Amino acid sequence: MLKKMFIAVFCLFALVSQVFASSSNIVIKGSTTVLPITQALVEAFVTANKGVNISVSGAGSGDGIKAIIDGTTDIAQSSRPMTEKEIALLRTKGGEVVEYIVGLDALTPVVHPSNGVVNLSLDQLNQIYQGKIRNWQEVGGVDRPIVVVSRDTSSGTFESWHHFVMRGSKVTPRAQMLASSGAVYAAVSKNPNAIGYIGMGYVKDGVKAVSVDGVVASLANVQAKKFPIARELYFYTNGAPQGMVAQFMQFALGKEGQRIVAREGFIPVLK
Repeated sequence: MLKKMFIAVFCLFALVSQVFASSSNIVIKGSTTVLPITQALVEAFVTANKGVNISVSGAGSGDGIKAIIDGTTDIAQSSRPMTEKEIALLRTKGGEVVEYIVGLDALTPVVHPSNGVVNLSLDQLNQIYQGKIRNWQEVGGVDRPIVVVSRDTSSGTFESWHHFVMRGSKVTPRAQMLASSGAVYAAVSKNPNAIGYIGMGYVKDGVKAVSVDGVVASLANVQAKKFPIARELYFYTNGAPQGMVAQFMQFALGKEGQRIVAREGFIPVLK
Protein backbone atom coordinates (compact mmCIF):
# COMPACT_ATOMS: atom_id res chain seq x y z
CA MET A 1 0.00 0.00 0.00
CA LEU A 2 2.88 2.34 0.87
CA LYS A 3 4.51 1.66 -2.49
CA LYS A 4 1.27 2.28 -4.35
CA MET A 5 0.71 5.58 -2.52
CA PHE A 6 4.22 6.75 -3.40
CA ILE A 7 3.84 5.80 -7.06
CA ALA A 8 0.53 7.66 -7.23
CA VAL A 9 2.04 10.79 -5.73
CA PHE A 10 5.10 10.61 -7.97
CA CYS A 11 2.95 10.24 -11.07
CA LEU A 12 0.95 13.26 -9.96
CA PHE A 13 4.12 15.30 -9.85
CA ALA A 14 5.11 14.09 -13.30
CA LEU A 15 2.01 15.90 -14.57
CA VAL A 16 2.78 19.16 -12.76
CA SER A 17 4.10 21.84 -15.11
CA GLN A 18 7.46 23.43 -14.46
CA VAL A 19 5.95 26.90 -14.16
CA PHE A 20 7.48 28.97 -11.38
CA ALA A 21 5.25 30.63 -8.83
CA SER A 22 5.32 34.42 -8.82
CA SER A 23 6.97 34.22 -5.41
CA SER A 24 10.09 32.17 -4.72
CA ASN A 25 9.50 32.12 -0.97
CA ILE A 26 8.53 28.83 0.67
CA VAL A 27 7.68 28.30 4.34
CA ILE A 28 8.03 24.88 5.97
CA LYS A 29 7.09 24.21 9.62
CA GLY A 30 6.60 21.25 11.93
CA SER A 31 8.27 18.11 13.24
CA THR A 32 11.74 18.24 14.79
CA THR A 33 12.21 14.59 13.75
CA VAL A 34 11.70 15.44 10.08
CA LEU A 35 13.67 18.69 10.46
CA PRO A 36 17.15 17.33 9.51
CA ILE A 37 15.68 15.73 6.38
CA THR A 38 13.99 18.99 5.41
CA GLN A 39 17.06 21.11 6.11
CA ALA A 40 19.25 18.85 3.95
CA LEU A 41 16.67 18.81 1.14
CA VAL A 42 16.35 22.59 1.27
CA GLU A 43 20.11 23.09 1.16
CA ALA A 44 20.43 20.96 -1.98
CA PHE A 45 17.33 22.45 -3.62
CA VAL A 46 18.35 26.07 -3.01
CA THR A 47 21.85 25.35 -4.33
CA ALA A 48 20.31 24.13 -7.60
CA ASN A 49 17.68 26.90 -7.75
CA LYS A 50 19.28 30.27 -7.17
CA GLY A 51 17.02 33.00 -5.84
CA VAL A 52 14.70 30.63 -3.97
CA ASN A 53 14.16 31.48 -0.29
CA ILE A 54 12.95 28.68 1.97
CA SER A 55 12.25 29.22 5.66
CA VAL A 56 12.37 26.03 7.78
CA SER A 57 11.46 25.68 11.45
CA GLY A 58 10.81 22.75 13.75
CA ALA A 59 8.55 23.17 16.77
CA GLY A 60 6.67 19.87 16.63
CA SER A 61 4.29 18.07 14.29
CA GLY A 62 1.25 19.62 15.94
CA ASP A 63 2.55 23.12 15.27
CA GLY A 64 3.21 22.30 11.63
CA ILE A 65 -0.26 20.87 11.14
CA LYS A 66 -1.82 23.87 12.88
CA ALA A 67 0.14 26.11 10.54
CA ILE A 68 -1.13 24.33 7.41
CA ILE A 69 -4.69 24.67 8.73
CA ASP A 70 -4.17 28.35 9.56
CA GLY A 71 -2.51 29.07 6.23
CA THR A 72 0.80 30.19 7.71
CA THR A 73 2.99 27.55 6.04
CA ASP A 74 3.28 26.10 2.54
CA ILE A 75 4.40 22.68 3.78
CA ALA A 76 3.87 21.01 7.15
CA GLN A 77 6.41 18.38 8.15
CA SER A 78 5.06 15.75 10.52
CA SER A 79 6.14 12.50 12.18
CA ARG A 80 2.51 11.42 12.54
CA PRO A 81 -0.50 11.39 10.20
CA MET A 82 -3.05 14.18 10.41
CA THR A 83 -6.14 13.22 12.38
CA GLU A 84 -9.64 13.15 10.95
CA LYS A 85 -10.48 16.12 13.17
CA GLU A 86 -7.58 18.14 11.75
CA ILE A 87 -8.51 17.22 8.18
CA ALA A 88 -12.12 18.21 8.82
CA LEU A 89 -11.01 21.54 10.32
CA LEU A 90 -8.98 22.36 7.23
CA ARG A 91 -11.98 21.52 5.04
CA THR A 92 -14.19 23.92 6.99
CA LYS A 93 -11.77 26.64 5.85
CA GLY A 94 -12.08 25.58 2.23
CA GLY A 95 -8.86 23.60 2.13
CA GLU A 96 -8.02 20.03 1.23
CA VAL A 97 -5.21 17.90 2.66
CA VAL A 98 -2.62 16.38 0.33
CA GLU A 99 -0.32 13.90 2.07
CA TYR A 100 3.16 12.78 0.99
CA ILE A 101 5.32 10.13 2.63
CA VAL A 102 8.88 11.45 2.45
CA GLY A 103 10.60 8.70 4.45
CA LEU A 104 10.35 5.99 7.08
CA ASP A 105 11.70 5.99 10.61
CA ALA A 106 12.44 3.62 13.46
CA LEU A 107 11.47 5.29 16.71
CA THR A 108 14.49 4.20 18.71
CA PRO A 109 14.89 3.85 22.49
CA VAL A 110 18.28 5.22 23.55
CA VAL A 111 20.36 5.12 26.72
CA HIS A 112 23.72 6.48 27.80
CA PRO A 113 26.67 4.57 26.25
CA SER A 114 27.79 3.45 29.72
CA ASN A 115 24.48 1.62 30.30
CA GLY A 116 24.89 -2.14 29.95
CA VAL A 117 21.27 -2.75 28.89
CA VAL A 118 21.11 -3.64 25.19
CA ASN A 119 17.54 -4.86 24.73
CA LEU A 120 14.13 -4.09 26.18
CA SER A 121 10.74 -5.57 25.41
CA LEU A 122 7.76 -3.42 24.51
CA ASP A 123 6.23 -4.37 27.84
CA GLN A 124 9.36 -3.31 29.74
CA LEU A 125 9.38 0.03 27.90
CA ASN A 126 5.72 0.48 28.79
CA GLN A 127 6.41 -0.24 32.46
CA ILE A 128 9.44 2.07 32.53
CA TYR A 129 7.49 4.95 31.00
CA GLN A 130 4.56 4.39 33.33
CA GLY A 131 7.01 4.60 36.23
CA LYS A 132 6.33 1.03 37.39
CA ILE A 133 9.91 -0.08 36.67
CA ARG A 134 12.17 2.46 38.35
CA ASN A 135 15.58 0.81 38.59
CA TRP A 136 17.85 -0.47 35.83
CA GLN A 137 18.51 -3.59 37.90
CA GLU A 138 14.92 -4.69 37.18
CA VAL A 139 15.72 -5.02 33.46
CA GLY A 140 19.20 -6.52 33.67
CA GLY A 141 21.23 -3.39 34.36
CA VAL A 142 23.08 -2.10 37.40
CA ASP A 143 21.49 -0.79 40.58
CA ARG A 144 20.67 2.75 39.46
CA PRO A 145 17.42 4.76 39.29
CA ILE A 146 15.91 5.17 35.84
CA VAL A 147 15.51 8.74 34.62
CA VAL A 148 12.66 8.83 32.09
CA VAL A 149 12.99 11.32 29.25
CA SER A 150 10.05 11.88 26.88
CA ARG A 151 8.93 14.24 24.16
CA ASP A 152 6.24 16.81 24.94
CA THR A 153 2.61 15.97 24.21
CA SER A 154 2.36 18.25 21.14
CA SER A 155 4.98 16.16 19.41
CA GLY A 156 4.20 13.61 16.72
CA THR A 157 7.01 11.52 18.18
CA PHE A 158 5.21 11.47 21.52
CA GLU A 159 2.00 10.40 19.82
CA SER A 160 3.81 7.59 17.99
CA TRP A 161 5.38 6.42 21.25
CA HIS A 162 2.00 6.62 22.97
CA HIS A 163 0.47 4.49 20.21
CA PHE A 164 3.14 1.81 19.90
CA VAL A 165 4.48 1.61 23.46
CA MET A 166 2.10 3.15 25.98
CA ARG A 167 -1.05 1.65 24.39
CA GLY A 168 -3.37 3.91 26.37
CA SER A 169 -1.24 4.12 29.52
CA LYS A 170 -0.04 7.49 30.78
CA VAL A 171 3.60 8.55 30.95
CA THR A 172 4.79 8.97 34.53
CA PRO A 173 4.60 12.56 35.84
CA ARG A 174 8.24 12.08 36.88
CA ALA A 175 9.31 12.09 33.23
CA GLN A 176 11.27 14.97 31.75
CA MET A 177 9.07 16.24 28.88
CA LEU A 178 11.29 17.90 26.28
CA ALA A 179 10.40 19.98 23.23
CA SER A 180 12.64 18.46 20.55
CA SER A 181 14.43 15.31 19.48
CA GLY A 182 17.72 17.18 19.84
CA ALA A 183 16.88 17.99 23.45
CA VAL A 184 16.13 14.32 24.18
CA TYR A 185 19.44 13.30 22.61
CA ALA A 186 21.31 15.89 24.69
CA ALA A 187 19.59 14.87 27.94
CA VAL A 188 20.34 11.16 27.50
CA SER A 189 23.91 11.75 26.35
CA LYS A 190 24.64 13.63 29.60
CA ASN A 191 22.92 11.29 32.07
CA PRO A 192 24.11 7.68 32.66
CA ASN A 193 20.73 6.83 34.22
CA ALA A 194 18.49 8.22 31.47
CA ILE A 195 16.37 6.59 28.78
CA GLY A 196 14.73 8.42 25.89
CA TYR A 197 13.40 7.83 22.39
CA ILE A 198 14.35 9.56 19.14
CA GLY A 199 14.11 9.11 15.40
CA MET A 200 16.85 6.91 14.00
CA GLY A 201 18.45 9.85 12.21
CA TYR A 202 19.27 11.35 15.63
CA VAL A 203 21.06 8.23 16.89
CA LYS A 204 24.78 9.05 16.91
CA ASP A 205 27.80 9.07 19.19
CA GLY A 206 26.76 10.11 22.68
CA VAL A 207 23.81 7.73 23.01
CA LYS A 208 23.33 3.99 22.53
CA ALA A 209 20.39 2.48 20.68
CA VAL A 210 18.52 -0.29 22.50
CA SER A 211 16.93 -3.10 20.49
CA VAL A 212 13.22 -3.79 21.04
CA ASP A 213 12.04 -7.37 21.51
CA GLY A 214 15.42 -8.48 20.19
CA VAL A 215 15.11 -6.46 16.95
CA VAL A 216 17.63 -3.74 16.08
CA ALA A 217 16.43 -0.47 14.55
CA SER A 218 17.81 -0.66 11.01
CA LEU A 219 16.86 0.03 7.41
CA ALA A 220 16.47 -3.68 6.65
CA ASN A 221 14.32 -4.38 9.71
CA VAL A 222 12.02 -1.43 9.09
CA GLN A 223 11.58 -2.29 5.42
CA ALA A 224 10.89 -5.92 6.38
CA LYS A 225 8.39 -4.67 8.98
CA LYS A 226 10.25 -6.45 11.79
CA PHE A 227 11.02 -3.46 14.00
CA PRO A 228 7.96 -2.91 16.24
CA ILE A 229 8.15 0.90 16.51
CA ALA A 230 8.36 1.97 12.86
CA ARG A 231 6.47 4.89 11.36
CA GLU A 232 6.09 7.04 8.27
CA LEU A 233 7.31 10.63 7.98
CA TYR A 234 5.11 13.13 6.17
CA PHE A 235 4.92 16.36 4.25
CA TYR A 236 1.48 17.98 3.98
CA THR A 237 0.19 20.70 1.68
CA ASN A 238 -3.16 22.44 1.45
CA GLY A 239 -4.29 21.34 -1.99
CA ALA A 240 -2.03 20.23 -4.83
CA PRO A 241 1.21 22.25 -4.70
CA GLN A 242 1.96 24.75 -7.44
CA GLY A 243 5.04 26.39 -8.86
CA MET A 244 8.19 26.25 -6.76
CA VAL A 245 6.48 24.30 -3.95
CA ALA A 246 5.57 21.60 -6.48
CA GLN A 247 9.14 21.52 -7.73
CA PHE A 248 10.47 21.16 -4.21
CA MET A 249 8.09 18.30 -3.46
CA GLN A 250 9.02 16.57 -6.71
CA PHE A 251 12.69 16.93 -5.75
CA ALA A 252 12.10 15.55 -2.23
CA LEU A 253 10.36 12.44 -3.56
CA GLY A 254 12.73 11.92 -6.48
CA LYS A 255 15.95 9.92 -6.58
CA GLU A 256 18.23 12.70 -5.36
CA GLY A 257 15.87 13.72 -2.56
CA GLN A 258 15.50 10.15 -1.39
CA ARG A 259 19.29 9.73 -1.37
CA ILE A 260 19.37 12.71 0.99
CA VAL A 261 16.76 11.05 3.25
CA ALA A 262 19.05 8.00 3.49
CA ARG A 263 22.12 10.15 4.07
CA GLU A 264 20.41 11.79 7.04
CA GLY A 265 19.99 8.38 8.68
CA PHE A 266 16.37 7.73 7.78
CA ILE A 267 14.80 5.27 5.34
CA PRO A 268 13.84 6.33 1.81
CA VAL A 269 10.52 5.33 0.30
CA LEU A 270 12.05 5.19 -3.17
CA LYS A 271 14.34 2.14 -3.48
